[in-house]
Amino acid sequence: MASHALIEQHLAELARQLPSDAVDELADGLAATFEHHLADGLDPSAAAAAAIEEFGRPGEIVAAFVRHSPGRRAALGLLMTGPVLAACWGPSLILARAWTWPMPTLAAVALGLGLLAVVAVLALAATSRDSYGRAGLARVGAIWLLLLDTAVVAVVVLAAPALVWLMVVAVAASLTRMALTARTLIVWRG
Repeated sequence: MASHALIEQHLAELARQLPSDAVDELADGLAATFEHHLADGLDPSAAAAAAIEEFGRPGEIVAAFVRHSPGRRAALGLLMTGPVLAACWGPSLILARAWTWPMPTLAAVALGLGLLAVVAVLALAATSRDSYGRAGLARVGAIWLLLLDTAVVAVVVLAAPALVWLMVVAVAASLTRMALTARTLIVWRG
């Protein structure tokens, strides 16, 4: 496959910002487009410039990949589950009078800070516009969220003197999110 220094520079810039499999696909497409322009009679420099023009500047390409990245989509999805689970957990903890449970204050503070950290990491990933790596923070946020959900369910099972009906709904919602998050992490590529 023929190439040109302009195309190699273009691909090198993309390689610094995108996963290698994405760059490999782009390289194949750029090479085919370059060959097409050569066959149409353009000189190598003009053919390389035309191929790059068709594909777009690195910033445009990276932005398109970030917009559709699995990390960004996962982060948005997990952030959208937050209000639903809060609507389940908030009233259930109030009805169960969670502030009276035998739980160290430090543990409650750690859970709250953990939740804030997870939301911050997922928000960073979800709002990424031009950094594929930042969108990939969703993987870290998803793992932390799994741990946080596990901790909350464990606290309820171990510390709650009695389960209120709404708490059963909240636990079921958390277990569902945990299963879906684990599945997402297992099949995640890129």
